Amino acid sequence: MKAYIETYGCQMNESDSERILYLLEEAGYKETHDIEGADIIVINTCTVREKAKNKLYGHLGNLKSLKSKNKNVLICVAGCASQDLKDRIIKDFPFVDIVFGTHNINELPELIKKRISSSKSACSVKDNGFDPDIFKVKRRQDFKAYVPIIVGCDNYCSFCIVPRVRGRERSVEQKKIIKYIRELVEQGVIEVTLLGQNVNSYGKNLEKPSNFPILLEKVSDIGGLKRIRFMTSNPKDFSEDIVRVIKNRDNIAKHIHLPVQSGSNKVLKDMNRKYTREGYLKIIDNIRTEIPDCFITTDIIVGFPGEERKDFLETLELVKKVRFGRAFTFIYSPRSGTRAAKMKDCIPVEEKKKWFNELVEVQNENSYEANKKFIGKKFEVLVEGYSAKGNLIVEGRMENNTIVNFKGSSTLIGKMITIEITEAKAFYLIGKRP
Repeated sequence: MKAYIETYGCQMNESDSERILYLLEEAGYKETHDIEGADIIVINTCTVREKAKNKLYGHLGNLKSLKSKNKNVLICVAGCASQDLKDRIIKDFPFVDIVFGTHNINELPELIKKRISSSKSACSVKDNGFDPDIFKVKRRQDFKAYVPIIVGCDNYCSFCIVPRVRGRERSVEQKKIIKYIRELVEQGVIEVTLLGQNVNSYGKNLEKPSNFPILLEKVSDIGGLKRIRFMTSNPKDFSEDIVRVIKNRDNIAKHIHLPVQSGSNKVLKDMNRKYTREGYLKIIDNIRTEIPDCFITTDIIVGFPGEERKDFLETLELVKKVRFGRAFTFIYSPRSGTRAAKMKDCIPVEEKKKWFNELVEVQNENSYEANKKFIGKKFEVLVEGYSAKGNLIVEGRMENNTIVNFKGSSTLIGKMITIEITEAKAFYLIGKRP
């Protein structure tokens, strides 16, 4: 039997898909990349923005014809959209066989059995829960791994649906994390990414309290681990201790993703972000002082309800001041069930698009200027696979998370090699083996 898994959204969803694949393989399925030849199709969904929901609905519409050709194929919808929209999915797409949420991935084998033995769709979406076997996954790469350290979120930003679909914060025990990463290293893993909606909150709800800087140090102590990343941090509790640990540890990537969302204090307050523009800039100044070569990336939302042109200009000014290496930019998308969705929004969409384009133009120039500084220098990159840029082109990732394309073969995949940068683009680099 063959299983096809398609994943939308963040790294946590990617990690969930590895958990889903493990459970399917245990049930006798083997992964396939041919959707039409699959016996079971799992769409692991995102619902952070309206675009993600629309993409899901469009894809499910396409799967209807596939189901009509093969009535025995099982179509499953998992993830955040299931958690948020289960009733609509079942109503609008009656050919979907199984719907399950973020809190009960471990129930998938039983749901498959239930669906096969019944003429009705199987649905299980819990309001909360925690998978005790969270580290039983089928990794898609032998040399790198995702490691969830905390699930859920307690921040309740007014625009964000994550607390509703991921639940309250639950930290994984520190001993369990360290044991798992040691096992990964024994299996040949050289890079791990510690995952959480807000890794800075790690350890607060453990029986034996800990914190993220302590965990970072303990992970860094594991011999054979060449590179450690983490995603994502909330500025409201990003501490100087985190900066200190990164500065003093060679195997922790000098890359910090720190979503600012807006440069306006008024908008930040309406977003319930719990920090100010000034506080954010103070964090940036500390990072720049302690780790001058640290690559800082961010997320920014344009056109939030109540945002005016003057608020947007404060964001633009902050972007010019900080000069982020990269920024993930979005036009605000209302999510039903969030406080922001009920706020008055008077700015026309076309005006928001103009602001967005202004922001993108400034940030693209920042990214290009940041990348130009690497030309002529040599860096160690982890080769991750073939690039989409052409035949015999592979891509590697620098410590700062920037992609480098260069000529190479499959024998390099999974290895750390030195590359000389020869050309810069806004979103990636081109290099050669010296």
